Amino acid sequence: MVASNVGQRDPRPESAAPVRILIVDDHGVVREGLAFLLEKAADMKVVGFAATGEEAVIAAARLRPDMIIMDLVLPLLSGIDATERILANRPQSSIIALSACHTPEHVHRAFRVGARGYVAKSAVGAELLHAVRIVVGGGTYVSPGIFAPGTEEQFVDAGPKSPYEQLSRREREVLRCVVAGSTSAEIAHRLSLSAKTVDTYRGRLMVKLGVHNRSQLIRFAIESELISV
Repeated sequence: MVASNVGQRDPRPESAAPVRILIVDDHGVVREGLAFLLEKAADMKVVGFAATGEEAVIAAARLRPDMIIMDLVLPLLSGIDATERILANRPQSSIIALSACHTPEHVHRAFRVGARGYVAKSAVGAELLHAVRIVVGGGTYVSPGIFAPGTEEQFVDAGPKSPYEQLSRREREVLRCVVAGSTSAEIAHRLSLSAKTVDTYRGRLMVKLGVHNRSQLIRFAIESELISV
């Protein structure tokens, strides 16, 4: 079930234990604001925070939350990749993507790696609470307006893979480092590779993405919501 109607009745019973939530966002004020909102609900409990994708993976393994509110634009390890890694090790956690960019392509990508909800950052607080309850109750949720009314179920898992999804995990790591301004030597040290191997990965991913220089890679990263501007 894909829900997108904020007025719909929440399926979670009042007697259930509070939903244990991990908040992932690289802005402290956003983390604090989300925590304030969620903690006001009697059926929700914030158990931890993470500011990067890598911190999110570690925190999810340590805290074992029921729910993760995941920003998609995070330093180095994106929210998409963090979601994929977390669910590979802990599939029982539910993840809701929280994003300022919400085209159908972005929603498709989030759901393909295992997210069960997608909430626009422009949404009001009541919508996020509703999304959490829908997802915990076994449904899926997409903010209204992303898909045409009544077509959410049809499109949420549809669509071809994006160019980013067609990159290997190592190519994605090299891409993020290149976009961050790291040299081949710095990337080699970070990823435990030789500089020659890094250059091979760099050339391969540029061919796959159809770009020719770092400026075009940065543009691709911004459009793919891998970095913010």
